[in-house]
Amino acid sequence: MSPTANTAFIRHLLPVVDPSTHHWSREARLTRWLTLVWLAVGLATLFSASYPVALVETGIGWRFLAIQLIWVFLGLTLFNWIVRQPIARLMRLSGLAFFIVVGLLFLTLIPALGVTVNGATRWLALGPFLIQPSELLKPLLVLQAARLFGRWPGLSWSTRGLWIGLFTIAIATILLQPNLSTAAICGFSLWLIALASGLSYRLLASTAVTGLLAAIVSLSANAYQRERITAFLNPWADPTGNGYQLIQSLLAIGSGGLLGSGFGFSQQKLDFLPIQYTDFIFSVYAEEFGFVGSLFLLGLLLTYASLAALVAIRTTHPLQRLIAIGAMVLLVGQSFLNIGVAIGALPTTGLPLPLFSYGGSSMISSLAIAGLLTRVAREMKEDNVIKLPVRNFLRDR
Repeated sequence: MSPTANTAFIRHLLPVVDPSTHHWSREARLTRWLTLVWLAVGLATLFSASYPVALVETGIGWRFLAIQLIWVFLGLTLFNWIVRQPIARLMRLSGLAFFIVVGLLFLTLIPALGVTVNGATRWLALGPFLIQPSELLKPLLVLQAARLFGRWPGLSWSTRGLWIGLFTIAIATILLQPNLSTAAICGFSLWLIALASGLSYRLLASTAVTGLLAAIVSLSANAYQRERITAFLNPWADPTGNGYQLIQSLLAIGSGGLLGSGFGFSQQKLDFLPIQYTDFIFSVYAEEFGFVGSLFLLGLLLTYASLAALVAIRTTHPLQRLIAIGAMVLLVGQSFLNIGVAIGALPTTGLPLPLFSYGGSSMISSLAIAGLLTRVAREMKEDNVIKLPVRNFLRDR
């Protein structure tokens, strides 16, 4: 087997290993390594948070981690493929993928196909696994929104209206599952990408009002969403009911103190804190690593956001700039929303913590988005290459 074939084989067998990265721009290398550090911390936290539940339910404490590693392998393989494709090609391919995933969203609304968990029908069964199409939609939304809003001035109103309608249908379908939190983060990402592209403030304001009205309608139609808001405002009014999750989360975070209880020694994850390895995984992390560990994670997220902003500023292509902004919102912005819920600063939502929470769809989506950001950072280096004119020396002699 040739050295090139060996390198390709190792890269596909172990997606973390990639000897070709020394040719990348500095920003691309930093983005990749920050993503891997973020992922490593998340996997360690998931193992600790899920071990007691997995041991009780299956007798195998590392079962959830093993399943998550399968999704990580697939996600990193997709990550490596994305960072090697030109953005233009990714945008072309994402069009068909967008329609496929929207079709999967519609399938979740069919009673015979959609899988309901905790009152929400957001999943489709794929053999023994569940996939969540709304999570898989996120990287495709980034690409298609950048494509639309980055070329907005040159598009006809019919094309603009078509894609705005498609985005609206996708988000409305997510609302019908119901999944207000995912619909909100997708809509907010689209809105920020449009804002960064320079759309008129009047159009943006009208869109924001429409989104707010849609959220109000969803709250009016779903009692559990209203109960989450009232529980967030005063969780102690119903400490054993709607306020239970938030109270247990606050107890876990407060118990961490300065340095934490130590890796694996969280007490709240033992039959107290619900869904501790998905929506409230940060609470377990804060209890075990304390205030210092929480500062480290917040510093990691802020560094990632700063790097994404730097990539967006330095790239010369408007479409790539919008992709970097969308990736930053969906990775870092969603992380802060998840942490805000855990500390009681925001109402309880169903948003996972990217690269931390258990779930294959979220993991693949997050690594795909990180791959898009890394690819944009890679193409920065190509933008800075000065192309010299090629002369025909035989003709000139």
